[in-house]
Amino acid sequence: MMARWKVLVGSRTFGKASVGHIARLEAAGCDVIPNTVGRAYRADELIEALRGVDAIITGTDALTAEVINGADALLTIAKHGVGLDNIDLEAARRRGIVVSATAGAIHDSVADHTLALLLALARHVVEAHRDVTAGGWGGHMGMELRGKTMGIVGLGRIGKEVCVRAQAFGMRVVAHDPYPDEAFAAAHEVSFVPLGELLETSDIVSLHAAGGGAGGHLIGEAELEQMKPSAFLVNTARGGLVDEAALARALRAGRLAGAGLDVFAQEPPAGSPLLGLPNVVLTPHAAGFTREGLLRMGDMAVENCLRALRGEPPLQAV
Repeated sequence: MMARWKVLVGSRTFGKASVGHIARLEAAGCDVIPNTVGRAYRADELIEALRGVDAIITGTDALTAEVINGADALLTIAKHGVGLDNIDLEAARRRGIVVSATAGAIHDSVADHTLALLLALARHVVEAHRDVTAGGWGGHMGMELRGKTMGIVGLGRIGKEVCVRAQAFGMRVVAHDPYPDEAFAAAHEVSFVPLGELLETSDIVSLHAAGGGAGGHLIGEAELEQMKPSAFLVNTARGGLVDEAALARALRAGRLAGAGLDVFAQEPPAGSPLLGLPNVVLTPHAAGFTREGLLRMGDMAVENCLRALRGEPPLQAV
């Protein structure tokens, strides 16, 4: 079959769980162009890479207004993921480019990873592993989760799954969300509180919000000052939510017990002040990287992409 559409793959995880996702695009008449840079495309690279391209399946590629306005054939942007921070949605709307996402595909995966980071912090798993492999056999004083307060910032799909897992460990859950789901809160005995109160009373603060405050960061110097010195901060949402320099200062000064981060302002986080700190657990934006989650996400991204190319509404239009 002669290819009708050119589809650029930006997402570094698309096709990893199953080659069937790429095969399905090709069977539908697509010429699939693989990611050739091994990471998210920068804006200057996309300006060239998107020439003559009808669709992009994107992860965190820099789809700025300049990139979108210069894409001569682009019909659709299919997000292989949930967050849309990397896409200038207004520029896409002005061009009539259909943008879609895959909400719900990896909420279990991300929730699991959130608890993994928390457990690694609470029980010093990384330090203990390093000690044992180096021949040591010392103890690391841990913390039980039962009876602690988990503060969830953003009680959406992922936040709700984190809530269920936290309660399974015997934790009390409070939440902050601009659009509170009162029915879920009542059914799961969750209290909605102002952000300041959540920060002051929580033993663990877990971020699942869509965006930061007026200054860009949701958690900065002032917010970190409100948290307990014994508290942990976990971020599996968006790197820009946290002022990494302020967080590093708080961790070094002992004003915060530890932090678990899967996302960073710059990825990879070369030069981040968090690198090398003993009281952090860092993972490479891998919370959604499970076979099950990627299968669901790939299925949805392919369906969204093909529907848009055929002029049909995608499963999840933005």
